Amino acid sequence: MGLSLRPISLVDANAFVTRLHRHHGRFPRWKFGIAVEDEERVLRGVVIVTLPLARHLCDGWTLEVARCCTDGAKNAPSMLYGAAWRAAKEMGYRRMLTYTLSTEPGTSLQAAGWHRTGTTAGKLGWNNRRGRSHGGGAGVAKIRWEPDGSHKVERAPLTSRSHEHLDNLRLFH
Repeated sequence: MGLSLRPISLVDANAFVTRLHRHHGRFPRWKFGIAVEDEERVLRGVVIVTLPLARHLCDGWTLEVARCCTDGAKNAPSMLYGAAWRAAKEMGYRRMLTYTLSTEPGTSLQAAGWHRTGTTAGKLGWNNRRGRSHGGGAGVAKIRWEPDGSHKVERAPLTSRSHEHLDNLRLFH
């Protein structure tokens, strides 16, 4: 079976994830997503890439694969992880990461050239202010993965303040 990559909307990616993912549902935001389809153009998997969920990792150079979901098509997950990292590098990002439950082997990540870089303690969820909480995590430890060539950047990216001289161009009226 030949697989190919194609773009996908967040709405369509979330619908696929909601229907098939073992322990996660839709995701509210993203930077980009990629889909994989078979020769008959049947959607076989999606990847949703976001800014890192952990604030201390939001350095302007790092992205996170928040969801990777397939219907079991052979090689689809590793194809999606590889495509996500290539796309992120082309956009100028220097680091990408994702997490799996400690009970998952990470075979597709290893096949795509990703390696374990750390673990996190299992959390039962979070509640950072009234009306904002998430019960995910289920208390299971997670493994952090990063692709080959991914690295932490010590310098800050350009900020909006470094572009102040462009404000007078009035590109958008």
